[in-house]
Order: sequence, then C-alpha cells, then structure tokens
Amino acid sequence: MLPYDTEALAQRAAKGDRQALETLLQRIRPEVLRRCGRFLPNREDAEEAAQDVLLHVARKIDTFEGRSLFSTWLHTVVANAARQKYRELKRRTAEQPLPAVDVHSPDPRTTSVIAGSRLDLLDALERLEREHPALVAPLVYRDLCQMEYAEIAERTGLPLGTVKSRLHTGRQYVRQWLRAGP
Repeated sequence: MLPYDTEALAQRAAKGDRQALETLLQRIRPEVLRRCGRFLPNREDAEEAAQDVLLHVARKIDTFEGRSLFSTWLHTVVANAARQKYRELKRRTAEQPLPAVDVHSPDPRTTSVIAGSRLDLLDALERLEREHPALVAPLVYRDLCQMEYAEIAERTGLPLGTVKSRLHTGRQYVRQWLRAGP
C-alpha cells in the first residue's frame, strides 16, 4: 500500500501539477519495480515493464479521476504492463526460436524453480484470459497484486460475491492447468 501523501501527489498530478508528477514517479518507482518482479522472473524484464508503467502513469495520469485510490489504479497498470511484457517476450521467442529448444516450457538448466513457476502461472493466466476472460481480473488483483476483496469489487464494478465466485473459479482452472503441466 502506498503512503497517503502519494495519494495526494497523484491527485495533484492528475490536475496537471508537473512537479507533483515528477515526485510521484520517483516515489512509486521502487514499488512498481517490486510489483513487476512478482510477475516477471527476469530482473531486466521486470525493469522494462516498470519503465512501461512509469511512462503510462506519466502519460495517462490525467485519466486518474480519484474515484478509487491511486494505488488501486496503479495495481491495474502494473498488472497489465507486466502481462503485456510477458506476451511480448513469449511472441519474440516464438518468432526466433533457438535450435532444439521448446519455447513453451522453461529450460530447467537456466531457470530457477521460482522463475519457472511464475512462467507457468503466466501461461495459465494467458490461457484463462483466452478461455474465461471474466475470471482474470479478480485472480490477478487478489493473488498477484494482493488487493482486498472490497478493493477488487470497487475496481471491477462487480458485487463482492461475484468477485469471490470468479476468484474461486479462476483459481480452480489455474490450479488444474498448473498440475497438468505444459
């Protein structure tokens, strides 16, 4: 959770205060990098995604209306940027495969167990997005961004019971796919 003064900075930046925006970007950078690192196992990839997030914040802060917390808005931007970076990396790898390398599963000689698990999770989220798109946001917000249920309901505009139901169902699919493997 970002400090209260960060919320006030975001409000001022959204109203066009350039100094507030500069201060806001400096203040949120470490947290954005940490959050991107939850999605992307490679530090350089997480740093690229974090830069994308900061650029998005700088360009789109005027769309932040203050109806929810800035930290909630930022969670969405981080989740979208990190997942987009993963899709981009996966697409690039598929376009330029190395000889005799399976691009659909991580190489166990060069990928840690934790990193491999995150890649499997990102693959499962990608599949969930294709097959059951309504289940993705609650799962990402709760399990990866660690948002509270009420915050997720507010962010998605869904009733609390629907958020919990979609989260439960999304977890079932992801769990099943992770157990089955690639």
